[in-house]
Amino acid sequence: MTLRRAITRPCRDAGTATVEDGIVLLDGPDGVAVAMTADAAEQTAHSLLAAAAQARGQGPTTRQEAGDGGTAH
Repeated sequence: MTLRRAITRPCRDAGTATVEDGIVLLDGPDGVAVAMTADAAEQTAHSLLAAAAQARGQGPTTRQEAGDGGTAH
């Protein structure tokens, strides 16, 4: 099973990015932690923004944000 299939409900909590010794650290919900170079972090940011824009145009995400039963992590 892939990770995408294992995730059944989206989290509403955002991750927090910080910098330590020139490395970007992303702390996310449910213990997610990622260390990236500046270039990788920038590419990830662009990818996340593009995916968020696409998700906003899809019905289920919009309804969950409106509060019809999405998980409130």
